[in-house]
Amino acid sequence: MWYDAFMELLHEKYPKNAQLTQEIMDLLCLEREATYRRLRKDVPFTANEIAKMAITWNISLDEVIGVNSGQVSFQMFPLNYINPSSKDFNNLQKVIKMLDHLQTSTDSEYMEVGNIFPRPLDVLFPMLFRVRMFNWSYYYNNDISQRLLSQIVVPDNISTVLEHYKENIVRVKSCNFIIDEMIFESFVQCINYFHSILVITDEEKEIIKNELHALLDYMIEIANKGCFPETQNKVNIYISQITLNTNYSYFYTDKLKTCRIHAFGKFDLSSYDPTMVANFREWMNIKKKSSILISEVNEKKRVEFFSKQRKIVDSL
Repeated sequence: MWYDAFMELLHEKYPKNAQLTQEIMDLLCLEREATYRRLRKDVPFTANEIAKMAITWNISLDEVIGVNSGQVSFQMFPLNYINPSSKDFNNLQKVIKMLDHLQTSTDSEYMEVGNIFPRPLDVLFPMLFRVRMFNWSYYYNNDISQRLLSQIVVPDNISTVLEHYKENIVRVKSCNFIIDEMIFESFVQCINYFHSILVITDEEKEIIKNELHALLDYMIEIANKGCFPETQNKVNIYISQITLNTNYSYFYTDKLKTCRIHAFGKFDLSSYDPTMVANFREWMNIKKKSSILISEVNEKKRVEFFSKQRKIVDSL
């Protein structure tokens, strides 16, 4: 019965009954006893309650009911890290909650393909992350009070969530990053432009330069060892031999399967449809055929690539 299947998916999202009970109480504004009755199936969840839980916890009702509509839905999550609304913050917290189970998952995968620094890497460096936020704000935000890099401040609650993200992402058992060969050059060109129009100061430019060198050091350590130094979990870094037009990624574990298109530096278009995630996983791994693996192997190419990037950063 589809209702039983839906209840099973709820328990998969939150295996601990106490946590599931509390989450339902908070989401549906129910008393504890009313929640217990629903979980015992003494009282069924209403259609509105089921819809709200399905939307919040990314449960495909088509899949539960066994209906194949032939369409794949993507959800758009616009995140404003600078002036986050309560909805922005809640959306970001959902991502973090989904990553919590990485501590116990034995087969987790993350892969990102793109022409800007992968999020698991630049989030480790405060100024580089601020530049990411500034770049979005400069082009897509009409707030004139945020037209200088110095005016970009990541709120404390967002910083706390990002710290949680940094702790979790290195727990992924296997990560693959395919990056554009021009990734550092494009970033440096961007910084030079902003500096020329006086929205980035000399002092800020020097901090950015230092963090770029720190990022290179970190990437070199990963590439030499083939793993995150914090956890020893596997990491492969590939250099794409063809131009990459956008960034996209997927998470794949025993309980969490999602793919994302990162658009305009602000939007995440996400899908939890199993078929679409499987297709993304296949398509993204095909990219390896037009890329060069520089982690652990191909020492000559690895040294050449990072030496070139070092010179590009030095020119900043």
